[in-house]
Amino acid sequence: MARWLWAVFGILCVGTGIVGIVLPLVPTVPLMILAAFCFARSSDRLHDWLLSHRTFGPYIADWRSHGSIRPTAKRLATVSILLVFGVSLALGVRALVLGFQAAVLGAVLIFIWTRPNA
Repeated sequence: MARWLWAVFGILCVGTGIVGIVLPLVPTVPLMILAAFCFARSSDRLHDWLLSHRTFGPYIADWRSHGSIRPTAKRLATVSILLVFGVSLALGVRALVLGFQAAVLGAVLIFIWTRPNA
């Protein structure tokens, strides 16, 4: 794949990840990890910028070196997932949708909590 396509995809991941800071269920840190992967294939400058970023850099480094997630991030993800599911319950979302949502969110929580702590 052309370097510019990797760069465009990385920039889209960063943009979507930034949106995820305020929108529940948009996974900010995984998108930044994906952006780092894309930038490693397209732009040393963008890759170095993301790895040295004050907020996202340490999380990316934890994942790259040990496949680990910080306990604080695990707790924050759990709280946000529970809040989103709570909002769905409060809005009276249909049982079928709630079941699907519970299955997906439960799988995400299992993945998060089975990763080693950073």
